[in-house]
Amino acid sequence: MNFDDHHEPAPAAAPVITVSALNQAVARLLERSFPLTWISGEISNFTRASSGHWYFTLKDDAAQVRAVMFRGRAQYAGFVPREGDRVEVRALVTLYSARGDYQINVEAIRRAGVGSLFEAFQRLKEKLDAAGLFHPERKRALPLFPRTVGIVTSPQAAALRDVLTALKRRAPHVHIVLYPTPVQGQGAGEKIAAAIDTASLRNDCDVLIVCRGGGSIEDLWSFNDEDVAYAVANCRMPVISGVGHETDFTICDFAADLRAATPTAAAELAVTPRADWMASLRADVIDLRRAMRRSAGEASQTLDNYTRRLLSPGAQIKQQRLKLLALSTAMTHANRAPLSQARFQLDRLSGRLGARKPDVTAARSRLSDFQHRATMSVSTQLAQRRDALAALSSQLELLNPQRTLERGYAIVTDDQGAIVRAPAQLKPRSTLNLRLAEGSATVGVESVQPALD
Repeated sequence: MNFDDHHEPAPAAAPVITVSALNQAVARLLERSFPLTWISGEISNFTRASSGHWYFTLKDDAAQVRAVMFRGRAQYAGFVPREGDRVEVRALVTLYSARGDYQINVEAIRRAGVGSLFEAFQRLKEKLDAAGLFHPERKRALPLFPRTVGIVTSPQAAALRDVLTALKRRAPHVHIVLYPTPVQGQGAGEKIAAAIDTASLRNDCDVLIVCRGGGSIEDLWSFNDEDVAYAVANCRMPVISGVGHETDFTICDFAADLRAATPTAAAELAVTPRADWMASLRADVIDLRRAMRRSAGEASQTLDNYTRRLLSPGAQIKQQRLKLLALSTAMTHANRAPLSQARFQLDRLSGRLGARKPDVTAARSRLSDFQHRATMSVSTQLAQRRDALAALSSQLELLNPQRTLERGYAIVTDDQGAIVRAPAQLKPRSTLNLRLAEGSATVGVESVQPALD
């Protein structure tokens, strides 16, 4: 065999991608690899933009990371952090594609530590974790098609109404069993544990929801009871903990097989109203929504950057006026020089004419030409400046918000005057104000459909 005559086929050329595509792929990879995570650190370089977004750096002794908290989340923070504050944030790791900067998008923020109750909470959490109650291998998967759902909560709790409404909307065929118990006050922890034990003993439901509405750490303390943790861990059926709001965490959450952000979310997790073949579609929808939120967030950040750099129309007009005044002054001086020179020549020629009386026809012709050229120069420059001023006026008119409204857009505000940007700001039977191109209107909200995750 002649090895010199053997040629390997040329490898195919590697695909070439753009920087934008690369950054978007990295952002999706980060968001899928790192779920919402609680991160502690110290606030630094805190800035509150005119749009309401918060920009800051979260740091510790060895490292730091850039963070952004958009207005829709920041307005529910309960406090405005300051330089040097120790905080805990619940954030999504992502990438700001426009600059290629790694950052975290903060969903919730709280102060680090809340006193003796928090210390007691941490001690009990460490104790039960060491006992193995929180180990991932103990967690059980939820049934795919539950027929009966048990609920451990107070009959008077608003959380019960939220759960029943969500279950009726998503899976009206599911049977519901209520195990009533107080969820707050003296001895509530023991009664909650007893209700869970009763549900486990009867074993007449496929999944059990333990829930109550949000509140302070004192209000939720009954769910930080050791008996409740063991009752949840020893329950025969899988347990979903839906205690408090998204930022609230209790011992019951860690002991449960699944923790939900709210009671309504617990009901949504307990039942599956769609077939398995739609699971991949839901995953694609989640990716698309994340990409849209990331794009919207990046666009908002970019808009903030442009806002800082953009001069107001009044300032631009003032600058153009100063330039026009300087050009007018320069033009005036430029016109005076030829005229002075012409007068000097005229005086000199007049003197010579008086002495010799020569024919001054040619000199007069040259003087007329100089005057004509000077007049044309002034007229041309003034026409150019008028055209430039007209172009600037047209650009200013394009930036007029009234023109945007005349194209069919409207500004939506609630009854407090705040601009509405997301369905989460709306409530049924509330009123909205619409500012149109010609006047305004008031409309009522009949219902609000929450976004599906």
